Amino acid sequence: MRTNTIDKQILTIALTLVALLIVPILINPEKGTAFLKTVLNAVTTNFGSLYLWACIGIFGFLIWLAFSKYGKVKLGEGKPEFSTFSWLALIFTAGIGSGIMYWGIIEWGYYYTSPPYGLEPLSVEAASFAPAYGMFHWGFSAWAIYCLPSIPIAYAVYIKKQKNFRLSTACRGIIGDKADGALGKVIDVCFMFGLIGGIGTSLALGTPLLAEGIHSMFGVEKTLTLNLGIMIALTIFFSICLYFGLKKGLKLLSDWNLYLYLIIAVFIFIFGPTVFIISSFSDSVGVLLQNFFRMSLYTDPVGQSGFSESWTLFYWGWWFSYAPFTGMFAARISKGRTIKELIVGQLIGGTLGCWLAFAIFGNTSMFFEITGVVPVLDILQNEGAPAAILASLQALPLGGVVMVLFLLVAAIFLATTVNSAAYTLSDVASINLKEGEEPARWYRVFWGIVLTSISIVLMYGDGLEALQTLSIITALPLVFIMFLMIASFVKWIRADYDSILLEQQQVASVKEVKEKVPKGISKKQKSVDSPTLTPDARLDIK
Repeated sequence: MRTNTIDKQILTIALTLVALLIVPILINPEKGTAFLKTVLNAVTTNFGSLYLWACIGIFGFLIWLAFSKYGKVKLGEGKPEFSTFSWLALIFTAGIGSGIMYWGIIEWGYYYTSPPYGLEPLSVEAASFAPAYGMFHWGFSAWAIYCLPSIPIAYAVYIKKQKNFRLSTACRGIIGDKADGALGKVIDVCFMFGLIGGIGTSLALGTPLLAEGIHSMFGVEKTLTLNLGIMIALTIFFSICLYFGLKKGLKLLSDWNLYLYLIIAVFIFIFGPTVFIISSFSDSVGVLLQNFFRMSLYTDPVGQSGFSESWTLFYWGWWFSYAPFTGMFAARISKGRTIKELIVGQLIGGTLGCWLAFAIFGNTSMFFEITGVVPVLDILQNEGAPAAILASLQALPLGGVVMVLFLLVAAIFLATTVNSAAYTLSDVASINLKEGEEPARWYRVFWGIVLTSISIVLMYGDGLEALQTLSIITALPLVFIMFLMIASFVKWIRADYDSILLEQQQVASVKEVKEKVPKGISKKQKSVDSPTLTPDARLDIK
């Protein structure tokens, strides 16, 4: 019999807050969006530097942690539940979504026409920074923000033996029993609220791209009805995947998603402008490494171009709003891995996965613009980003086939993101889950329907832009919550390190002895030959 039940308090508070914000936006989307933009401007103006310093500080902290003595600490006993490929695929597809298929191919165009640092638009210098800035926004800094929450959450569950994967649980080292009270509820609701806004942003980007593809292939008029039809079809797909759970649904979907993503990238690399791709990528890596700190802390206080607010601060807010979700999900699937593995896997694996899109898809599109094969920038300005993306794909050999596969991968990316979010939300809003137990099937499907229904309602009321803006605003309290998680984790691991190291050495010692014992020796003889351990250590080994 299942013992998990719904945490009615968290569920009620989260849904009530969402309803209170959605209804006014739906009634008057123009005033609602204008109000939220005013709030967003105030946040970016007054707290913009906080976002920048927080990001670079988190990156430095993770590098130190990975290569310190604490990096060797293993998060839970036994072997990892998933292979390294499936593990990376789950994390990558959950955290990135269809955004990488959208921005990876076209983001350079915005930087090329409106470059930072006062560079002349469409100049050689602008062309040098254009692909590099996309790699920066989706690179180490972004994945550092994503990675951070996974460490204290995994530590709380697998080392401190806490019962749930919540932000409040990871803060327990500082706030103590208040994690079970009102403060803990506020922390968890902040996360849920930010995630709902982040998912709305992903759906707002992914749906028009899919609609443009259907219009291009079948001539169907681009209308609200088409967008709603796509959303409903995706909802049905989400629900089926969520019903089958983590191992049968999400794992297989993520694996095939990454396979198709790599197949498209390899095809374009071989049959596209290969030399230009390699040259431009090499130049971008050099530009990025040379200007990393300038990019990380650029605010333009004198010129006030607004570049940082429009791009870097927007992205950092978006990553912060998503970070607790990706952290919880990564912690859920990372039992048996060391802290160093968790950090290096996300920072290196996630960054390279994103760079692949900017290096191959983005540079191919840029090559077509520069050589006059496709007027990408004209299409971008006059018809929008989705049309420019598809025009670039259709210019490739077997362009029609590439476009279909590209849209399929974008749809699967979107599906895996919403699936993972629904899975995480149902996990957070459940109580009494045993270790390894998944939330109830109907409850996972319920959250998937809630996420897409919110986006459908706002799309119908022209309020998606407000929801996207809201997700960046809600990232502000999450910055402080993440600092609280760091403090909690550092306090825990400093106090526990010696006992953790001793316990893991004892387990390794017994494992080594068991591997050396011939198969014919009895269990009694093995016990006699084993090294002397405390009763608690023997229980842990069993």
